[in-house]
Amino acid sequence: MRAAMAAAVLRPTAATLRFLSTPPHQRRRVLVGHLPFARRRRHSSTATAPALEDSSPRSGEGKAVRRRRARESPQGLLRHQLDMCSRNADLTTALRLYDDALSPDNPIPLSLHHYNCLLYLCSNAAATDSDSHISATAAQRGFDIFARMEADGVQPNEATLTSVARLAAATRDPAMAFSVVRRMAAAGTPPRLRTYGPALFAYCDAKDADGAKQVEAHMDASGVVPEEPELAALLRVNADTGKADEVYRLLHRTRVLVRQVCDTTAQVVEAWFRSDAASQAGVDSWDPTKVKEGVVKGGGGWHGQGWLGKGAWSVGWTEMGKDGTCQRCGERLVCIDIDPAETDNFANSLTELAIKLEAREDFLSFQSWLRRHGPFDAVIDAANVGLYKSKDFCFSQVNSVVNAIQRVTKSKKLPLIVLHRSRVNVGPAKAPYNQKILDSWRNAGALYATPPGSNDDWYWLYAAVSCRSLLVTNDEMRDHLFQLLGTSFFPRWKEKHQVRLTFSGHGPTLHLPPPYSIVIQESEDGSWHVPTTTGDDIEKPRQWLCTTRKSLR
Repeated sequence: MRAAMAAAVLRPTAATLRFLSTPPHQRRRVLVGHLPFARRRRHSSTATAPALEDSSPRSGEGKAVRRRRARESPQGLLRHQLDMCSRNADLTTALRLYDDALSPDNPIPLSLHHYNCLLYLCSNAAATDSDSHISATAAQRGFDIFARMEADGVQPNEATLTSVARLAAATRDPAMAFSVVRRMAAAGTPPRLRTYGPALFAYCDAKDADGAKQVEAHMDASGVVPEEPELAALLRVNADTGKADEVYRLLHRTRVLVRQVCDTTAQVVEAWFRSDAASQAGVDSWDPTKVKEGVVKGGGGWHGQGWLGKGAWSVGWTEMGKDGTCQRCGERLVCIDIDPAETDNFANSLTELAIKLEAREDFLSFQSWLRRHGPFDAVIDAANVGLYKSKDFCFSQVNSVVNAIQRVTKSKKLPLIVLHRSRVNVGPAKAPYNQKILDSWRNAGALYATPPGSNDDWYWLYAAVSCRSLLVTNDEMRDHLFQLLGTSFFPRWKEKHQVRLTFSGHGPTLHLPPPYSIVIQESEDGSWHVPTTTGDDIEKPRQWLCTTRKSLR
């Protein structure tokens, strides 16, 4: 089957074959001749210039012809064929096309895009193919193609060098992969997280913790922030090599950047605490005053004074009670405060994004309305609530939640109900009972109908942030809109303000924010609690890794 794949090649079109068989000085004429539009222009008695030269804006035909000429040129056809190879992960055909393009009889000049497609395919095969011979061959071809690219004077970009770094990593040469990143930075091309990945993971796979730390330091200097896979790799290599101080530092970095970890990262952390190196790390005595000062300075939930205690750890999985008490060791987790200045900055960032993506006057009008009618103790994402487990919007369902949240807020004031204007004016809204509900919300100054064409997510989120209020929604707020916020503040804010809900025959049940922070916590006596994303919903409790010193229990 592999032989058949190697023999396969995308067939050039008849137009391409005709073009390649034509002497170079006649190629342009052939290219013009096989375009239908150009042929009509050439035979027209009113034509005063070749069709492909016509760029008159009066008809727009010049641009269309130039685009078509580019597509059907040898470079354009090769680009299309390589794109198809990339889509199908077909390295064999791509290399055949590359070799044909270098033919001395009819060479095709290669662009940056051509080279990037080829390098991507080579690096992908080198990194993922289980056949070591095919992997090595793909890597070697990739290096050869990159050498040819440089010889041709084609300037590489970030995507190019990322592929070269992947080639180096696939050949188990992390130093070369890292040199590619440094070269990019020195040339003024900002590296990205994906560019650092090959070098970082290659060092970690080679159990070279010092090399991995150099890559991490370079990332920090370039303003590139590691994500959970990178942090997990760093934790693993330092745990495997017994570097206790580095594991401690990286656990705290994970606490800040990730907060909650996936199962695979949790397994890395669990393996560390069960290791001999972990049992040997720490001190028999410490200054409780300094530990308390560290907790206060850090805002709660950690002290940063290093491993406390000595000896083997007791490690196990557990859940937290409603008040944040660990059901395994009995320790109560803390609630970490949010700096009010951070909330103000976040509200300002929301405003800037919203007025860029929404009609500016519409959003500014909403802010003015909110200043007149607010503040509110709670905000309801009415679209999410009204469509909860239902295809049809239900006003009475929203109203039951309005009444339920009103009872638990301090002011007992109606919450703000944010609903798109189309929901307010048409369909079920016309029913007499629903009109009565809407009128009661309007009369209380608690309904805001967002304008046509708007995204009501911006409105209810801004209202909840600026009012420091609860937000009633089951929306996990993970889509593209919320990714635009690009800040570690948002998950911390959501944890403390989102109210989720379920319905039963008795009406809605509100699931208020927990009285503790769902984040890696280090206690004053040296124990650790690591939350996972497993069970991150209302009905299934979250799983926590609980680790305490046996000698301190």
